[in-house]
Amino acid sequence: MRYFITSLILIVNLILQSTLFQYIEIIDIKPNTTIAIIVAFAFLCGELPGAIIGFAAGLLQDIFFGSYIGMHSMLGMLTGFLCGKFYIGFYKEGLLLPLSLTIISTLFYELCFYILNILIRGNMSVLYFLRAVILPETAYTAIFSVIIYKIIYLINCKLEERERLTRKLF
Repeated sequence: MRYFITSLILIVNLILQSTLFQYIEIIDIKPNTTIAIIVAFAFLCGELPGAIIGFAAGLLQDIFFGSYIGMHSMLGMLTGFLCGKFYIGFYKEGLLLPLSLTIISTLFYELCFYILNILIRGNMSVLYFLRAVILPETAYTAIFSVIIYKIIYLINCKLEERERLTRKLF
């Protein structure tokens, strides 16, 4: 059931990014809800599930939106793995750490994507890309990440409760 729900969330996100989010862009910047979803799942489930979900979400982006197969999936997997390191030892109910992780992950994701684009396409202005794309997208994604994290947190609580009942654990 968990795999089905997670797959459904990733597919719905892909559909929303290609349809509805086209209409809520501000100065040609759309929120990167995929990063918020990867961070939320990695923070709630751990390193390995975070890496797998990051890879799957990135692969979907590569297939439908990317110019090259592998760039988004590699960055998504790395983001999910690194954010999954915070799985143990932190309260899952709070919003500050997932919000901070989303901001840092968005900056990391976009800077890595920028560096990979320089290697593939050639010279691009760092300050322009930082000011015009990275910082606005980070702020926009941070706003959406609070809503996304709360939704995924509630879904994860329901799934854990159901798994506990089916396994008859305490």
